[in-house]
Amino acid sequence: MRQLSPADRYSPALPSSKGGGRRRWFDLHSWVGLKLCLLMGFICLTGTLAVFAAEIDWLLHAEMRVTPRETRATWGQMVGAVQRTYPRWTLEGLAAPHASRFAAVAQMRTVEGPRRFVWVDPYTGQVTGDTHWFNAHRLLRNTHRHLMLPVKYGVPLVAALSIPLLLSFLSSFFIYKRWWRGFFSWPRGDRPRRLWGDIHRLFGVWSLWFVALIGLTGGWYLVESLGGKATPPAKIAVPGDGKTAAPADPAAIDRAVSELRQRWPELDVGGMRPSVDGQGLLIDGQAQAWLVRDRANVAGFDLRDGRLLERQDGRDMGLHQRIAEMADPLHFGSFGGWPVRLLWFLFGAALTALSFTGVYLYGLRVADALRSARRRNRS
Repeated sequence: MRQLSPADRYSPALPSSKGGGRRRWFDLHSWVGLKLCLLMGFICLTGTLAVFAAEIDWLLHAEMRVTPRETRATWGQMVGAVQRTYPRWTLEGLAAPHASRFAAVAQMRTVEGPRRFVWVDPYTGQVTGDTHWFNAHRLLRNTHRHLMLPVKYGVPLVAALSIPLLLSFLSSFFIYKRWWRGFFSWPRGDRPRRLWGDIHRLFGVWSLWFVALIGLTGGWYLVESLGGKATPPAKIAVPGDGKTAAPADPAAIDRAVSELRQRWPELDVGGMRPSVDGQGLLIDGQAQAWLVRDRANVAGFDLRDGRLLERQDGRDMGLHQRIAEMADPLHFGSFGGWPVRLLWFLFGAALTALSFTGVYLYGLRVADALRSARRRNRS
C-alpha cells in the first residue's frame, strides 16, 4: 500500500458521490500547480510585462520619445534621414511608431555586424539617436519565448506548459461546482486559508477565458515547434542582388507609397524593407484581413521605375496560414490599441497570481493538516 504524505492524509475531503472523480480532478489540479508553479508563474510574469515592453523601453530611452505635431514626415523623408545620419550602416527595415509619442524605428546593421535601432521623429523627420538592439522588449520576449535557451530547445519547453495549463483549466470545472456563482463572491477574510482560497477562485473564474486563450495559443506554438508550421506565403521578388549596398531613393519611396495608397487604400502602412542595393522595396501593414500580423499584407515595388510588382492580401491565406497568423495577436493582445493591451496585462497579472496563490494554498493546507495531526496525537 502506498505511503501517504501529510497533504494526502489530511487534505479536506471532497465529495465522492461520483466515484471519487472530483477528488481525482482536485489531485491533478494540485499536482500540476505544485510541480510547475514557479516556472509557470515566471513565464506568465515575463509575458505579462512583455505586453507593455515598448512602453518600458520608452521610459528607459529618451531617443524613443517625441512630441506630437500636426504635420508628419513622409516615409521617404524618414528613410533619407536615417541613411544620411548613418551612411555606412545598412538599413534593414523601418517600422511605424508604436503610438503618437513614440519615434519610428529603423533596424540597421552596423559595419562591424551587430544590429542597432535608429529612432526617427515621425513629425519632423529628424533622427533622434540610436540604441542597442538588445533592449527590454528583446529581454522579455526571449525570456518568455524560450528562457534564453537555444530556440530549438527553449520554445518547445515553454510551449509545453500549455498542456498543464489546459489541464488546470479543465479540472477547475470539476473542482468548483456551480463555478458561475463565483463571479461576484467577495473573499472572506476570517482566516488565511479561506481568504487566499477565495481569492484564487475569484481570479480563476474571471480568468477562465484568458486561461483558455493562452493555453490554446501556447499549444499552437508547441505544434509549430514540433514541425507543424504553416507554409509561409511565397516571397515577393523585388530587384536587388543583395551584394552591393546602396541607399534607397527617398523620392522613389514616397512615389511607391503614394501609388500603393491609390491601388490599395485600405492598407495602413506599418513598415517597409528596401533591398540592400536600394532598387526594390517591400511595404507591409494592416488591411482588411482580421487578426493577422503586418507581414500578411505585403506589396513589392521596383524603385527604379516605380512599378507595383505584386501584392499579397492576408485574406487570401489558407486556413493553416491564418491560424498561424492569429496566434501572436491573440496571445499578446497586439490586435488592438492600449485598452486591449491593458486588458491582456491585467488578466496576465491574474494568471501570474493564480500560479503563486495556488502553491501558497497548498502550503497552507499542509500546515493545517500537520497542526491537526499534532493535536490528535496529544489527545
